[in-house]
Amino acid sequence: MRYMVFVKMAPDAGDAPPALFEAMDTEMGQAFADGSMIAAGGLGGGEQIVELRLTDGAITTTDGPYAEAKELVGGFSIVEARSQEEAVEGARRVLELHQQYWPGWNGAVEIRPIWGPDN
Repeated sequence: MRYMVFVKMAPDAGDAPPALFEAMDTEMGQAFADGSMIAAGGLGGGEQIVELRLTDGAITTTDGPYAEAKELVGGFSIVEARSQEEAVEGARRVLELHQQYWPGWNGAVEIRPIWGPDN
């Protein structure tokens, strides 16, 4: 089954250390090679965010940055896993890399099944 994995963090987390990028490149390279990762990338934040919302029949547009935001999604991946437990274990490795290479970083990883004709 496929899962969407989001890495969430404070909007003011800053730039990740180069050592984290190197460790993530290695981890992701292995996952792409073994077919367990389908796609991945970082996501823009701050003033690059645009939200469209439908409320009471009206569509509104709000541009970022959002001063009230406590977390934003900084990255994503789509993974192929035999079970939710396997997807969770892969996400745990991502957090462990952040823990090791970005001391003081606080954030979360969210794992959600993707429903569709391929699953």
